[in-house]
Amino acid sequence: MPIPSNDEFAEYPELADPDRTAVLPVVSPETADAAETALTEERAEQAEQSLLEQLGGISGLVYSTLPVVVFVPANTLWGLTAAIWSALGVAAAILVWRLIRRSPVQPAISGFFGVGICALIAYRTGAAKGFFLFGIYASLVYAGAFLLSLLVRWPLAGVIWGVLNGHGTEWRSDRRVVRLYDIATVVWVLVFGARYLVQSHFYDTNSTGLLAVTRIAMGWPLTALALLVTVWAVRRADHQPARHSA
Repeated sequence: MPIPSNDEFAEYPELADPDRTAVLPVVSPETADAAETALTEERAEQAEQSLLEQLGGISGLVYSTLPVVVFVPANTLWGLTAAIWSALGVAAAILVWRLIRRSPVQPAISGFFGVGICALIAYRTGAAKGFFLFGIYASLVYAGAFLLSLLVRWPLAGVIWGVLNGHGTEWRSDRRVVRLYDIATVVWVLVFGARYLVQSHFYDTNSTGLLAVTRIAMGWPLTALALLVTVWAVRRADHQPARHSA
């Protein structure tokens, strides 16, 4: 058997000292669980921020009401054409303001096009209440989509969250988690359904002023409430011990 050289002893010190062994760090189960929990919470926070950014943040939710606030009094004082241009001007100003502040502009761009569609409908119908028609039927479509997702057992709150945090559809393997996302999805159904029912009633009764009031009152406040319930469901789901249903 060949005798190791000095160079080999230098490269592998354990050959020179038989009692010397490599020591690997030992991670306790408690430490591993804590690390996994911290990672889960970090991913949840990132996903929450991503979801809020898609809506433009808190300021974006508030900004979305400004074109409506301007439209109704402008229509009362100067007529429909002036109200349409006033709403478009406010939406454009919000977009420019977000560009100057280097804020995410996608929500502002979407908001501008949304106001443009509302203004076009109002112009084509020749009535101020037409400005709210797009939002009314958008609420109906959203309510139907969230309700359908419940019926087919793919609650949209979970689907959207799975896309945002990169978990895909893993959550569907646990019935308890599915039920949590069911609750969050039901809240969104109620929010969109209530918006449609109340605002369509005021549309049918030609109550443009009340349409504006309900559009604002049932806008970002209810959206914030639904987001809180969704975040609650997500955090409860992330803290559920892993368990797969049969």
